[in-house]
Formats: sequence, structure tokens, C-alpha cells
Amino acid sequence: SIVIQECYVQNTAREYAKLYAAEAESLEGFGEVPEIIQIFLIHRPANNIPYATVEEELVGEFVKYSVKDGKEVNFLRRDSEAGQKCCTFQHWVYEKTNGNLLVTDLQGVGMKLTDVGIATLAKGYKGFKGNCSFSFIEQFRALHQCNEYCEMLGLKSLRTTHQKQRKATSTKSKNLPNSSTVKKMVPKKAREPRDLIYSEH
Repeated sequence: SIVIQECYVQNTAREYAKLYAAEAESLEGFGEVPEIIQIFLIHRPANNIPYATVEEELVGEFVKYSVKDGKEVNFLRRDSEAGQKCCTFQHWVYEKTNGNLLVTDLQGVGMKLTDVGIATLAKGYKGFKGNCSFSFIEQFRALHQCNEYCEMLGLKSLRTTHQKQRKATSTKSKNLPNSSTVKKMVPKKAREPRDLIYSEH
């Protein structure tokens, strides 16, 4: 079930990335767009661990670009084209799903990304529930800083929206029961060692 979920999450994020690319590539001057590589589920009945995932091997410096949570901010992402475009991709997905879904934990080599996560609100989004805490969405809203690519796509700034929501929440939170503030955490999925990853070519 863990590896099936891993394939489901990454390939769902890949479909969003394709839609993002189609929109971004039509803009003059946007340039190359991040790609989430495809992941496959394999069954090896003779192996002690019968199910595994395989994907294209990424060669080069592996970088974590996106904000995973409020304590982990990779400032390298702001200094690179790939990092800025990953943050714009997160903003684009967030806006397209009306704040219900966020592709997070974006990491990889250059513009090729792998092992991503998806956070949804507690109720999920269109029948889909992610593998990351829904608190990541709130943290993204608070930490995201728009860049030139966000502007090129005409994405709305999250700063004013977040501030308005915080004011509204702070006035209501005094009357909320404690159970409403409990955040469900999902453990990070286990992966097989990278030496089992092969290239499709």
C-alpha cells in the first residue's frame, strides 16, 4: 500500500505539472519548466520485498527546492531558476485548486523532480487525499514569496489573502473546540535504496 500510494501521489503531481507546463510554455520568456518524472510500480515475487518503485535515475546535484514545513526553508530555491519555477508551480496548483491542494517537498536535479508530496485539506480534494499534513498548506500560504514567474502567470499574491484569513481566524478561534486544531500527521513513506533505480533508456 505504501508503494502504491507513492506512485499515485507522484503521478498525480506529474499530471498537474503537465498542465502547468502547457500554460507556462505558451508565455514568451518563461523558458524551461520543471518536470516531475514518472514512477512505476513493479512486483518481484522472489524478493523479500516483493513490491518496489522504479524511475529514471537523476544524475547531478540533488536539491530540495520547496518549503516542506515552517521549519524547513531552503534558501537555495530562491537563488535558482529551477527553485523559483518550483515555487511558482506550487502557487499555480494552490490557486487552480482554490487552496485545496498543494504539491510540496519538490526536489530533484535541475528541472527534473522526484519523490514529491501532496498536501490536501482534511476532507481531501475531488476524492484524493495527499500523503502530507494539511498544515503544509497553511505554512505555504504564510511563507510563499511571489517571484517574476508568478507574475508572468498572473497569480494572485498570497500575502494579502493570508493576512485577511489570519484576522478572521483569530477572532473566531476563541470559540472553536480544541479538537478542531488537531493536525493529523502522516509518516514519511519509506523508499528503496537509490541503487535499485534504473533508467528507462
